Amino acid sequence: MSQTRRGLLVILSSPSGAGKSTLARRLMAWDPTLSFSVSATTRAPRPGEVDGREYYFLSRAQFEARIEAGEMLEHAEVFGNFYGSPRAPVETALAEGRDVLFDVDWQGAQQIRTSALGDDALSIFILPPSIPELERRLHTRAQDSEAVIAGRMSKARDEISHWAEYDYVLVNADVDRTEAQLRAVIEATRLRRRQQPWLGEHVRRLNKEFDTR
Repeated sequence: MSQTRRGLLVILSSPSGAGKSTLARRLMAWDPTLSFSVSATTRAPRPGEVDGREYYFLSRAQFEARIEAGEMLEHAEVFGNFYGSPRAPVETALAEGRDVLFDVDWQGAQQIRTSALGDDALSIFILPPSIPELERRLHTRAQDSEAVIAGRMSKARDEISHWAEYDYVLVNADVDRTEAQLRAVIEATRLRRRQQPWLGEHVRRLNKEFDTR
């Protein structure tokens, strides 16, 4: 009897600077079978980016055609460009018992949870320990200008307001502890009855064994 479980859609969301990307990298290092959902976008590739690795780069017409055909699991328009998650690779992974990790905002998470694949979703929101610490982290990583940081801080309040829509909410005060909590949540959810479709056949076999005693 095959004991292949059904995969999970592991959704991570947080305001910028709360540590979501770091935690996603750590999870993938912990479990190499966990695959990252490569998004599609209509923005132009940046130097060094490879089609199919960082993003699937599509024209606007191609992207809109995929939306119309129902081929995008979730999508949004951000600063004039479309971003979204192609459905087919996710469905294949689920059927093969592989988990897919999504780094999306609350809107993307909402679309995934309400999609036909939503019953396989595990949504986790990462909160910062405080707003001063969130701002400190944005400055420390030295990736953005002061104007961009101000924009991210302004957006953070709206993002945090959606925390109660998620299955689990973790406060990332210590990245090692938060990683351990994420691992525990994923391991437990993998054992949900839904994720183990082989259990019905196993119980039927046990009942037959009762009958032959």
